[in-house]
Amino acid sequence: MTDTTLTRPDGGAGLLNLAGTVLAAGAIATVAFDMFGQSISPWLGFANLAPVPLANQVIGVFFGQGFLPGAHMLHYLAGLVFYPLGWLLVAEPLRRRVLPQLPWLAGAVAYGVGLWIFALYIMAHLIAGNPPFLGFTGITWVALVGHVIFAVVAAAVFRIRGVGRD
Repeated sequence: MTDTTLTRPDGGAGLLNLAGTVLAAGAIATVAFDMFGQSISPWLGFANLAPVPLANQVIGVFFGQGFLPGAHMLHYLAGLVFYPLGWLLVAEPLRRRVLPQLPWLAGAVAYGVGLWIFALYIMAHLIAGNPPFLGFTGITWVALVGHVIFAVVAAAVFRIRGVGRD
């Protein structure tokens, strides 16, 4: 079995191809996350996710006041670049080395739960000062589902593109 974590099985275009795959995974997963959290969930009568206001709170902590354009940028950079890289460089290699029998889908769900913990405990609570997990209200559970959707979609894009396959 060859290690295709950083290259496509057919040799691909190397780093440029990898960067495109990271951006594609992040873009598609971010759209899925936002569509679920800001359209489907409220349409079904559940909470509406608000990742940009949370990002604005984080900016306010570091700079004394919020900056909405920066909050949008932070949300999109996390979704387009940092979260997909977390799957590619940390979560998927860890799954393959520690629990290779664990299917990629289960690994992606676990990664989504990890993203949720990071967003709602570390960012929202420890940094922005909100209650842990936003007080376990309706938004907490919508955020959990949204982060799992994000992780599964991003991981699926990497698999479809042949990056990080078993």
